[in-house]
Amino acid sequence: MATSTTSVRADLAEPGGGDGGRRRFGALLHRLDIKGAPYAFVAPFFVVFAAFSFYPLIYTSWISLHRVELATLDVMEWVAFDNYVELWNDERFWNALANTITIGVISTVPQLLMALGLAHLLNYRMRGSLFFRVASLVPYATSVGAAALVFTMLFERDFGMINWALGGIGLDPVNWEADKWPAQLAISTIVIWRWTGYNALLYLAAMQAIPADRYEAAAIDGASRWKQFTNVTVPGIRSTIVFTIVLSTIGATQLFGEPLIFGQGPNGVTGGADNQYQTLGLLLYEEGWKNYQMGRSATVAWAMFLLLVLVFVAQRLIKRLRSRTS
Repeated sequence: MATSTTSVRADLAEPGGGDGGRRRFGALLHRLDIKGAPYAFVAPFFVVFAAFSFYPLIYTSWISLHRVELATLDVMEWVAFDNYVELWNDERFWNALANTITIGVISTVPQLLMALGLAHLLNYRMRGSLFFRVASLVPYATSVGAAALVFTMLFERDFGMINWALGGIGLDPVNWEADKWPAQLAISTIVIWRWTGYNALLYLAAMQAIPADRYEAAAIDGASRWKQFTNVTVPGIRSTIVFTIVLSTIGATQLFGEPLIFGQGPNGVTGGADNQYQTLGLLLYEEGWKNYQMGRSATVAWAMFLLLVLVFVAQRLIKRLRSRTS
């Protein structure tokens, strides 16, 4: 018994005993560093996302099932899906949805086409290319308030430069704010001006990633510049085009600042006297901060979210059907 006790003490006293413990501890720290560091790096994003995105989303869905007024947010009356039924039967919702779709189409399609052409021009070597690339971002850097105010003055009925130019060629002045389609066209012009340069730089970055040998092979085969653009450039940036379509769809669904400022006063919230350019974003604001019905406002917010989900599901289904037929 004494011999075994002595041998254990001798083993503990050996220099390698302490070094082995430190090596095991170092190996443990190394494993934690390799496996745990990635989670530590991404943890701040998920914490911020949970606090400012996920929690408000869940809380908004809870509010949409209640009757809640802005002045008494702590008083909630359970109404289940009554807010959704009332929204479904509300003509203002369908009008705002139709306006959102039309303004989105009018602004998104020309915007992306112009951005694609602008990026194609900027992709060529020319003098001052850096200046033009920076200049294309100026509208994006401009605040939505400043841009909307400037365009509101341009489209002013009596003293606006647009009507002045129309009068110069013999056309009658247009009441841009009071009429439905002129108002939506004017609002779409603001959106196009602000976002074309941003999308153009996204396309330009994607174009510069296309290998040059593809263009060389197309030129050897006798392809013209237009053929190279349609058969090499556009397929090469297809993923970026899809990305910009997704961004533009989200932006069109959430359109708020441009029509609000374009209305120049009380009509901005309602989207004109006859709701001729009221979007879903304006309807959400009207329900919550003008009518003080936060439950209905939250219902509009969830309707916008579900609309985006339906659009993206339809896009995925169309893409899958195309892949099967091809």
